[in-house]
Amino acid sequence: MAAIVHQIIYKLISIIISFSILFGGTGAVDLLKADSSNWNTNYKFVFVHGLLGWGSYDPQYKLMPYWGVMGGDLMEYLNDKGFDCYAASVAGTGSAWDRACELYAQLTGSVVDYGEAHSKEYNHERFGKDFSGIALIDEFDEEHKINILGHSFGGATVRLFASLMENGSEAERNATDEGNISPLFEGGKGDWIYSVTTLAAPHNGTTAYEVKDTDLSQYIDKSTLKSTVKTTIETLGAQMIIMAQDIGKDGRDERDYAEHDMTIDNALEMNKSISTIPNAYYFSIACNASKENEDGTFSPIDSEMEILFRTASKAMGSYDAVTDGGVVLDNSWYMNDGLVNTISAMAPFDAPSTVYDENHVEKGVWNIMPIYNGDHMSLEGGLMIPNDVKGLYVDLLSMINSLEG
Repeated sequence: MAAIVHQIIYKLISIIISFSILFGGTGAVDLLKADSSNWNTNYKFVFVHGLLGWGSYDPQYKLMPYWGVMGGDLMEYLNDKGFDCYAASVAGTGSAWDRACELYAQLTGSVVDYGEAHSKEYNHERFGKDFSGIALIDEFDEEHKINILGHSFGGATVRLFASLMENGSEAERNATDEGNISPLFEGGKGDWIYSVTTLAAPHNGTTAYEVKDTDLSQYIDKSTLKSTVKTTIETLGAQMIIMAQDIGKDGRDERDYAEHDMTIDNALEMNKSISTIPNAYYFSIACNASKENEDGTFSPIDSEMEILFRTASKAMGSYDAVTDGGVVLDNSWYMNDGLVNTISAMAPFDAPSTVYDENHVEKGVWNIMPIYNGDHMSLEGGLMIPNDVKGLYVDLLSMINSLEG
């Protein structure tokens, strides 16, 4: 199954490269500098990709890096600026739990342990890949903290990972013989995390997974498209959400996939088990590439929204419903980046949060950064709409390094 997933990703990368060349990108002289004069720390930065993404352990990363896309490897760029950055590789369609376990194994150079209780409940093997000797970083403990950043569903991954580091898992402790439990589930390691940053993350789920059962073809405005090629691309985009649900499934319980965790009711339920670490900094950046129409609905801004996302964006921009769990989806959910609602990407609804203030950054509280004008992939460098994000990350990482330890 992994081979099939890789083939699909390679196909997508080939298509993206072809269209990026067709629509063009511009090179620029790099004049950015990272001012390290006010840094108080320079802990490692670990980046975690989103749904169907890939990291440095995956062969396709060399073909086209997830972080930077057509603009080049963002990790290499940031490392050249004096930061210490790494791109993790976790299951493309796996649940937040499975991905958090894989992240821990990569950071500690150990065997992936999904947990005795979890593996039995969700019908899969307890142990996964062995990262002994190939750890992503060389040191990871209270003296060698890390900053973790997650894009899209990578946001759920890093939130849960940080919470497990702090609190562990009572269910796993109760189900596992003493001496046979993963240190991740023991907890007590919250001080190993310096900061958590989420990028266009569906903290509270996304209506992109609520509209999947509607007729998305009604949102394709073929009259405004300039060519058959673009019509085909937007039609493909309308099917991306549906297609993603079946990629990489291997017989485990249906609740153990990203698709399950990203629906609104399930995301809110998962949030109940995730808490912020009191001594860690939390930041979120939500994106928006939609505009309000005269009737109050939202539609994509074509110059900022990838063609692949426009159909979903139109559907999300007018979707009203009440979830099975009783969540009212109204116009507050309309604004979106093509795959995630802007309101959902700001912070978990039940977590402490505040608007980011550079003069007062609190620990244990979500500091909500200004909304970024761009679609869901803009913070990675863009797909067919190239987006230079180097300056954003130089500023963001410099800000984190300048915080009080």
